[in-house]
Amino acid sequence: MNQKEAELLALIRRDPYLSQQEMADAMKLSRPSIANLISGLIREGKILGRAYVLPEEGTVICIGGANVDRKFKMKKKTIMGTSNPASATGSVGGVARNIAENLGRLGHEVKLLSIAGNDSEWKLIEEVSSPFMSTDLTKSFDEYSTGTYTAVLEPDGEMLLAMANMDIYEQMTPAYLARNENALLAASCIVIDLNCPKETIEYIRKLAKSREIPLAVIPVSGPKMDRLSEDLTGITWLVLNRDEAEQYLGKTIDTFADWEDSAKRLHEMGAENVLITGGKDGVIAAKHSSVQHYEALQARTLEDVTGAGDAFSSGVIHSFLREQEFDVTIRSGLMNATKTLQSETTVRTELTAEQLKKELEELQ
Repeated sequence: MNQKEAELLALIRRDPYLSQQEMADAMKLSRPSIANLISGLIREGKILGRAYVLPEEGTVICIGGANVDRKFKMKKKTIMGTSNPASATGSVGGVARNIAENLGRLGHEVKLLSIAGNDSEWKLIEEVSSPFMSTDLTKSFDEYSTGTYTAVLEPDGEMLLAMANMDIYEQMTPAYLARNENALLAASCIVIDLNCPKETIEYIRKLAKSREIPLAVIPVSGPKMDRLSEDLTGITWLVLNRDEAEQYLGKTIDTFADWEDSAKRLHEMGAENVLITGGKDGVIAAKHSSVQHYEALQARTLEDVTGAGDAFSSGVIHSFLREQEFDVTIRSGLMNATKTLQSETTVRTELTAEQLKKELEELQ
């Protein structure tokens, strides 16, 4: 980049919406000269067009759920129709938010693009999340309630009842996301969960495909697999469990061969890398017409399964962004998931890039 290009880039940083004539006047050059300089900056990837968007190197945008999770555990056997003594715990969650925190702890610049109510739940999520991600792209509205998940448990831990209030995510339309299109176009990677409507998933898939932006799609449950189209091109990483794969493909996965065939089929439908997790049975990975099985790592203790799937996806995305070998990428996910199973928190608090690297080295 020469001196004139550097001067122009600095001018654009100050005001990306300047016209070419205003830039020419400011730099005392002709408008055609400015046009040539802009063309050079676009070729070099210094600006991306569309109001001269500046690439935010290393920024990951996570799109989808940000919830408050609550658990009420009965102290005695439940008596219906009356008040029951119980203990209560609460935490922040949501697939996109959990992945964003994992990646933030691993040293990535992360932005959360979700939707929330203007309420105490969103204030809690924002307070807990802000050390690890920017929440500037998430808007709160008086007319909606932040997503919540509430579980009522019997004294032995068995679930009596669970309630999910996730209607707000239906407002994450393509038009809502398009307000942040400049940020999306500038992302080094996009992660989206299937809390979003089907048309929104398609909008992001097509955007990522057209601009060759790495895209990771993370389902949240079997019933929401119908939000994923049959065209999987443009998806760099599709990470799902066996139940979700069964729901999407309309077939049962009873054998190891079924598991392998399912991963191969999803890859053939356009996803570049497909990972189907199987809990203690490990992971099947399909890429470039090859299929490989990775054994699960054994957790010494089991504290809570909550967040382990999100931790796996995060470890994979982190390693991919660091351009590590494929085997290391999968094992990073497996290691992060295993350590999260041993943690009392949804996202383990000791997580850093250096800690994950050390844990992988100890595995060898």
